[in-house]
Order: sequence, then structure tokens, then C-alpha cells
Amino acid sequence: MKVTFSAYHAVAEWKWDLPADADDTCGICRVEFEGTCSKCKFPGDDCPIIIGNCTHCFHMHCIGDWLLAESSQGKCPMCRQPFRERLADAAAVATPAGGAPRPGMVAVTPTPARTPAGR
Repeated sequence: MKVTFSAYHAVAEWKWDLPADADDTCGICRVEFEGTCSKCKFPGDDCPIIIGNCTHCFHMHCIGDWLLAESSQGKCPMCRQPFRERLADAAAVATPAGGAPRPGMVAVTPTPARTPAGR
């Protein structure tokens, strides 16, 4: 028996591998993680998810902008604890099945506010 296909339409779905107790939306922009932050056009590797030690999850661009703001004081916008990236989960989320790190994946750490010299 010979089978010939005249057309093929593939359908796929993907989701981020988030902690079980995590919300499905970014705590800053309130967009679902399968969507994108306001800076990105397409979801995926260019808009990865950052998970903090406090288990709150954010788009990389959202938390990066938040931590760069002087008023954030380097704290999580949800629980106000000092924000530190959860490294064990970050390695799993940042590394696809092939083992190579995703392009654009960076460690997000708060930087101290700069003040003019002499103050």
C-alpha cells in the first residue's frame, strides 16, 4: 500500500519550564510568558524568562529595566526582597536541549545607583 500526501499542516505549542508555583504572567508587564514584553516582537529565545530566588518570574527585559531604575533599589517588584536570579533554574531555562546557551541570555543583577563624585 502506497500513501501519498498532497498537503501537510504542522501544529505545535511550546511553554516555558517555570516552577510549579509560578504565575503564568510577568509580574511587571502582566503579559503571559508565551507572549512578549513591550520591547520584543516575537516570543522565545530573544525574550527569555528570569526566575528570582523568591520564585517570582519576569521577562528578561522587564526585570532588567526595573532593576536599572533607581527607585527599585535592586529589589523584586513583587515581594521587595533583594532580587537575585535563581541560578539552578536559570541554567535549565537558558540552555535548550542542544546544550548551547541562548543568544541574548544575560545574568540580571542589580547595579548600585551612581552618584556624582564627591557626594
